[in-house]
Amino acid sequence: MWHTAGLGCPAYLPAPPPENLTTPAIRLSGVTKTFDQHTAVRDLSLEVPRGSLCGFIGPNGSGKTTSIRMILHIIQPDSGTVEVLGESGTRAANDRVGYLPEERGLYKKMKVHRLLQYYGSLKGMPVREASREADAWLERLGLTEWRAAKIEALSKGMSQKIQFISTVISRPELIILDEPFSGLDPVNLEVLRTAILELIEGGTTVVLSTHDMAVAESLCDNIVMIFKGDKVLDGTVGEIQAQYGQDTIRVRTDAGARALEGIRGVEQVRDLGALQELRYRGDSQELLAALTQVTHVRHFEECRPTLHDIFIRIAGPEAAIASSSSHAEVSV
Repeated sequence: MWHTAGLGCPAYLPAPPPENLTTPAIRLSGVTKTFDQHTAVRDLSLEVPRGSLCGFIGPNGSGKTTSIRMILHIIQPDSGTVEVLGESGTRAANDRVGYLPEERGLYKKMKVHRLLQYYGSLKGMPVREASREADAWLERLGLTEWRAAKIEALSKGMSQKIQFISTVISRPELIILDEPFSGLDPVNLEVLRTAILELIEGGTTVVLSTHDMAVAESLCDNIVMIFKGDKVLDGTVGEIQAQYGQDTIRVRTDAGARALEGIRGVEQVRDLGALQELRYRGDSQELLAALTQVTHVRHFEECRPTLHDIFIRIAGPEAAIASSSSHAEVSV
């Protein structure tokens, strides 16, 4: 099925797989994995529905990478079961899964089009079909003029887009993307974001592993968070926010952050410049009254906590940097 992409370029989107669509794309049941005396993942159970975009979050060393490696059958669990696209064998469904690792790696001396053909053939695509698919994606992502260039001649952003094409060229039913937007400028980020959403519309299941909570919150249907080997969040963004109540308040006053100093019940103030975001323990009307005694209040809003705020509450302040950048996850 050919689909006209948002920027006017054709992109091939796979038809929904013939299997029972009620079967999850990924199902982990009671999975545990240890390394020496360290338990990286503990009794993990989760399901990723077909055709969904699932955000996989967690600080470095949380067990997120270990979980992904078990889903990809790179390593095996000590106990529990891993099912991918309805299959549980060690090599099951491998040709139906695409994986974009955070640690990028391309053959620098190969030419772009030849490289993409090669990656398609690794997944069993005929050469001509892989060639057509490569041309369609190069056009889609604005890289046609670089078709005959060597990988080493590409900028970092272009290389990342080529790596993305190499992941999706075989039209996998399940795609796992590890920090796909890392280092991209806003224009290229939007191009890649649109391409991912169009894959979802075509029936592909996508797992997005990211430290960027804003990306996860805006893009994903479901969120799973692993922390210290345990699953601590699993649900839609709305469901997760509802669990944490409405203790987040955004204010804008003439005195700025200084107006909040010394007010009992005020916790974890984030100074965003003209706006302050804080957690407050108590009656919000009492906070408003206290503020009006010391300054003029321009804006006062009770709201659900952001995914970033929830992430920090669970993982601690030391995870704040990780949640807003793309540090490589090298630990388990």
